[in-house]
Amino acid sequence: MTRTVNIGLVGAGTVGGGVLKALRRNGALMASRLGVRLHIAQVAVRSPKKKRDFKVAKGVLTTNWKSVINDPKIDLVVELIGGTTIAKDVVLTALKAGKSVVTANKALLAFHGEKLFAAAEKSGANLYYEASVAGGVPIIKVIREALVGNRVTHLYGILNGTCNFILTKMKEGLDFSAAVKLAQQQGYAESDPSLDVDGHDAAHKVGILASLAHGFWVKPKEIYTEGISHITPLDLEFAGSLGYAIKLLGIVKKSKKGPLQVSMYPALIPRDHVLANVSDVYNGVLVRGDVVGDTLYYGQGAGRDATAGAVLSDIGDAVLDLKHGSTDRLKAFTPHESNGEVRPIGETTACYYMRLSVLDRPGVLAKVSAILAKNKIGISSVMQPEGHEGGSVPLILMLHYAKNAAMAKALKAIVKLSSVKTKPVLIRVENFG
Repeated sequence: MTRTVNIGLVGAGTVGGGVLKALRRNGALMASRLGVRLHIAQVAVRSPKKKRDFKVAKGVLTTNWKSVINDPKIDLVVELIGGTTIAKDVVLTALKAGKSVVTANKALLAFHGEKLFAAAEKSGANLYYEASVAGGVPIIKVIREALVGNRVTHLYGILNGTCNFILTKMKEGLDFSAAVKLAQQQGYAESDPSLDVDGHDAAHKVGILASLAHGFWVKPKEIYTEGISHITPLDLEFAGSLGYAIKLLGIVKKSKKGPLQVSMYPALIPRDHVLANVSDVYNGVLVRGDVVGDTLYYGQGAGRDATAGAVLSDIGDAVLDLKHGSTDRLKAFTPHESNGEVRPIGETTACYYMRLSVLDRPGVLAKVSAILAKNKIGISSVMQPEGHEGGSVPLILMLHYAKNAAMAKALKAIVKLSSVKTKPVLIRVENFG
């Protein structure tokens, strides 16, 4: 007789509704592959009378998430409400009750992962979170399972579809505000887009990936984070003329000695690199293993169906673990390098693109060069486009490798020059070496 696993779903908004529709579509297929029948036994929602584009059986909807967890018939809890308050209570309550949880909540994991993992360990339940990073791209499964025999030396990720969409549209000619507005109109950006455009959403994701790859939990406050709001179409144009694209890039680098770099910031990347061609709302992740070399993962990083697909993957894993009575097969997180550290941004090294708006008069470049030289920063090329009016002109410098601390010190001095009219735009360059 085929076993039935009863699922309690907490949250039936965009992603939760997508999961219900996907199970209706492919639930029988999953049952035939898993040897277990999946049954949505309860669905907790905030507004049961709200009009929805899916149907559930009578008596399934409830407004009390605790009743879902406390129901002895519920075998597995799926948390899809988002946020870090009620969601935290939901996940902890379920884990403490010995019920495994599937979640897509990257912010919850980023801020409270260690506490949740400890609760899972203590109760014997498990926590599954493939959908928390890169939507439909199975990057967590890749790092935890497919690359288990590799040391991950480098990881580069375009992990926020909203920012990638905005940068794509800016490359096509829109300014930042117009690109954000278009992203909002098409449902890719929230009414307050700051979590995305300031880089924090993507930073949560790169922190999760860094933690899994290197065996110690990376906290959000340890991740140097910059957004894309200071980038202009002019920067994209100049970068293109220099042979680069600009992407919001998550970076995890392991040096031979010392702490790990974990950062999220815009970067110039070579136009012929595969990640430069990841456009619109798509995500792309490059993982370099010491045995396998470079591997690449690409797909939709957000949206109802992409995220629902990742949730179904986790449900499949959870169901198989329940079927075989072994939630210890693959723990939520294994701290195999518990003494790991994150390198402060000032100690990391990069090349740089710097755009200045300067008065068009002799001696300006010499003054800027002198400041850079004083901080032991070399200039690899200079570009000063013609045809700009209004008393100031753009001056673009491509700079050699230097420590971020030295670059920050040089910028402080450059901005004080009377010939520099606006705040410099500084973007790091990543050549994937």
